[in-house]
This record gives sequence, structure tokens and C-alpha cells, in this order.
Amino acid sequence: MLQNIIDELHIYEKKVLKGLESLDYESTPEKIAETQNLNIKSVMSAAGSLESKGLIEVQKDVDEIISLSDTGKEYAEEGLPERKILRVLNEEGSIPMKDIGSKADLDSSEVKVAIGWLRKKKWAVIDKGTVKITEEGKEAVSKEYTDEMLLDKLLDANKMLLFNPTQLIKEGFDLLRKRKGIIHVKKEPKYNLKVTEKGKELLAIGIEIREEATQLTHEQLKTGSWKNLKFRGYDVHAEYPEFFPGKMHPLQRTIEDIRQIFLKMGFTESKGSILESAFWNFDCLFQPQDHAAREMQDTFYIKEPKTVNLPSNELVENVRRAHENGGMTGSEGWGYSWDVDVAKQSVLRTHTTCLSTRYLAEHQPPLKMFSVGRVFRRETITYKHLPEFHQVEGIVAAEDLTFKNLLGYLKEFYRKLGFKARFRPAYFPYTYLSVESEIYLPDKKTWIELGGSGMFRPEVLEPLGVETPVAAFGIGIERLAMLRLGIKDIRMLYKSDIGWLRDLPVILD
Repeated sequence: MLQNIIDELHIYEKKVLKGLESLDYESTPEKIAETQNLNIKSVMSAAGSLESKGLIEVQKDVDEIISLSDTGKEYAEEGLPERKILRVLNEEGSIPMKDIGSKADLDSSEVKVAIGWLRKKKWAVIDKGTVKITEEGKEAVSKEYTDEMLLDKLLDANKMLLFNPTQLIKEGFDLLRKRKGIIHVKKEPKYNLKVTEKGKELLAIGIEIREEATQLTHEQLKTGSWKNLKFRGYDVHAEYPEFFPGKMHPLQRTIEDIRQIFLKMGFTESKGSILESAFWNFDCLFQPQDHAAREMQDTFYIKEPKTVNLPSNELVENVRRAHENGGMTGSEGWGYSWDVDVAKQSVLRTHTTCLSTRYLAEHQPPLKMFSVGRVFRRETITYKHLPEFHQVEGIVAAEDLTFKNLLGYLKEFYRKLGFKARFRPAYFPYTYLSVESEIYLPDKKTWIELGGSGMFRPEVLEPLGVETPVAAFGIGIERLAMLRLGIKDIRMLYKSDIGWLRDLPVILD
């Protein structure tokens, strides 16, 4: 085990260990750099690696070094501003405030600071615009205070280590530190390297310093010189830095997977606006104008624009007849007076089925169409509901199309997503026969509902001029994404939880 570690050591690590061995197993990086002919950066880099392997300890202390700024040097040589004023006061006793700058050779900013320190040190008082020397000030003329003493010491020594300072230096430092731009305080780290017991065991085995190859060159392979090279060992179990490659958002990944499935099944993709008229969103789907889904508690109505232009008068009239009396379908319709102004209301689409009726109005069967898009419903945000979500919608229209064909398409779609599907009867205003799709969850041993589907009613198709059977389906995408990702809260798909997103696997196309 220890021999393997030796084989995997970089030459700089070996040199640092050998250097410590020669220095009684403990020394500074600077000393090791000198004895082993290495630069200090190489020593510290090797020391960090050796410490991670438990071969040495890196002890760190931080020294505070104080030195004078250019202003500090000037004050050390000529005296602090308050000392200059004190000299003049000692000769004259008092000075008018307005004359201090010229008499003490100070600018206005220095005068303001100096007056403050004169009062703090009790060298002077201000009386009716005149600065007067105090008894303490007279005594201070022949004395040197701690801040001035420290300035002198720093001027002589250039810099000083602030470690366990004397009371005099501490007091002087505290005074000078309160002023800006006089002293610099720099923190300098100091390291000491010490070999651990494990490192001593390694050194007892013996470390050979020799040049080792870490990669092969074309020339070495060509000439065969690689046969005589000594190669450094590698630890294949060594830790490596964690990295987070870019990846598609999991919800967008689910959407893209769904798109590819339908495209490969021969469907054409269609897109449309999220702002829709009530005509296409409700009326064209034979949903009565007093249906509960149209209430403001369920649907977002838009103030601007408040209304939307309707399609051709012929199509509008056909839809009106289907609602009022069934039109040419043989149905009795809903039996009420249809209001064109209600149909003009602008809404945020509540489903993507409105794209299906638009597509049927513009394209002749046979056809297979799907769309993926955002839909909006006035839902309270909970762990399983959002007011904005995604839906995939599709239709298939052909002469010989049957209800069994619809179930077959859906079963194949769910199979490609990795789910087993079944169907149970349901009711929707615009389809008959109608079913809800359920998929099986093996881990929970239960079935879960995912979407509705059925054959468009004649009251939907006849106003559009479509005479062939049309199968339609709609599926909520967020619920599918939750099942695939194993999450129970739909809000996770929109939280941008960076930790969760980073932990998701990268999926390659």
C-alpha cells in the first residue's frame, strides 16, 4: 500500500518529503525551497497534495505587518499636524482659528483633523473662535506620545511585526489606526510543514528521486525510447473535481421527447397563439356558453384586447346553428340562443384543442396533427396544480378511422415513453366516444390518469365542413414529467433548484 503511494507521488512531492527528512521532519516552505532547489509555489503546491494524502501537516499562522504610508513617513519626519500647531501655540499661547493654517503650514483639511486631535489629547481648547494652549499642552511640548514614538520606530525599521506588542506600541497603534492613510496593516500567512507518522513510515521504506514521464510523445513512440522511461504511477481511485455539464431542463426534455415520438409516428406539428377567442377555445368545440368552464373562476379573460375578430361568417353561422338546434347533424343542439358577442371574448387558451379545430378548418383529411404548448386556467397553486402548464394535443382524421385506431395510437405513444396504458369511459362536451387514459406505476402498483381523448362529435365537425371521423386526444405534460423524474410536487419543475437540476443525469440523444 505504502509502495503504491510512493509510486504515485509527483517528483516535487518526493523532493519536499526528502527535504523535510533532512530537516528533522519539520521546517518552513522557504527552507525546503532553498535546500531542494525549488520555487516556493512548487513547494506549497506539493505540500497541499501531501497533506491531502495524510503524509504531512501544514500548520498556518497569520502575522500582521504594519508599515508607514507616504503620508505616515511625512508625519514621522516633520511631526503630526497637531504637533505643528502645538509648537506655534507654545510660542504664542493662542491663535485665531482663521490663522492656524498659515501659521502651522497646514492646509484646511489638515487643520480640521489637527484641531480634533488637539482636543482629544487635551492639548488645546477653543474659546470664541480662538485656539488656546492648555496646561497638558504645555507639558506635551517636551514629551513624545505613543503614536509619535511608533511613527519614529516604523520610520527606522520600515515595517514591524505586530505580534504580542508592548503596551507602548499597542497604544500608539490604536491611535494611528483611527486615522486614515497613515499606516498600512498587511496580513502575511506563515506556514510550517511537519511530517506525520504515516509520512515517516513512507520515508523509512525509501524514496528515490528520479525524473519520471507522465505522457508519451510522438518522437518517443517513433524511436522506441519510451521503453527506457520510468513512468509515474496513477491512482485510478483518486478523487476528482465535481463538474456540472450543461443539460436541457427536465421539463423541456420531456417536451422534446414527446415531440420526437409524434414526429416519428408521422404526425405534423402545429403551433398557435396563447391568446385566443372564446369562439375557437369553447364555441367551436360545442361547449355551451353557460358551461362552468367558461366562468371567470376557471378562465383568464383579457381586458386588452377585450374582443377578438371571428373567422368567416359562414363558419360562425354554422357554429351558431350547431349550438342552437344541432344544425345538419340531426342533433337537437343545446337549445339556447347563441350570443356572438360572447364568442368574441378574448381569453388565454385553456387547452390546445383550439389548435385542432383551427387545423381542421384549414386542412383537408387525411391528416395527423399534434401541438405542444402552454395553457392557462385559474387554479390555486398547490403541489399538484398550477395556473399555467403544458399540454400536448393531437388529432387523426381519415375515412376509415375508428375508435380502436385512437386507442392504438395512444397505447403506442405511452409505450414509447415506457408506460403501460389502459382506458376507462369518460365524458367531454366535444367528443363521443370518450375515454381517459391511465398508466400503470409498477412501484406503487396503481394506475394514474393522464389525459382525455375521444372521437370528435358531429356538432364539432359539421360546422367545419369535415365529413371524415376525427380522433382527438389531450395530455398534461407536467404530470408526465413528474412521473418520469420521480417528484411529487409540480412546483419543482419551475423552482430552478440548482442542486436538484445538477443531480439529474445527462441524457444523450
